[in-house]
Amino acid sequence: MTALIERSDEAISITNMIRSTKNIIDKLVSGKQDHYVIMKNNSPAAVLLNIQSYEALLDELEDLRIESVARKRLQNFDKSKSISHENMVKKFEYRPH
Repeated sequence: MTALIERSDEAISITNMIRSTKNIIDKLVSGKQDHYVIMKNNSPAAVLLNIQSYEALLDELEDLRIESVARKRLQNFDKSKSISHENMVKKFEYRPH
């Protein structure tokens, strides 16, 4: 796991967060800051991310979930029960009434 706080400007107290919310959000939106770690009583309490970082994180988690499912399915794959792509298309093709 990567370090939660790599630079001192990434950590911000709750008090400072309240006092400087607009400035903090502006830095995140502009890309000047990737994230902040919100500190409460000198311990990390929350992480504030810009939307691009948050979406990238969600995408990576989804990719890992899909990979995990695929690996599990491959472990139990029985080639004798499989059908070709061509046969699958024929079996499930849309046929208007």
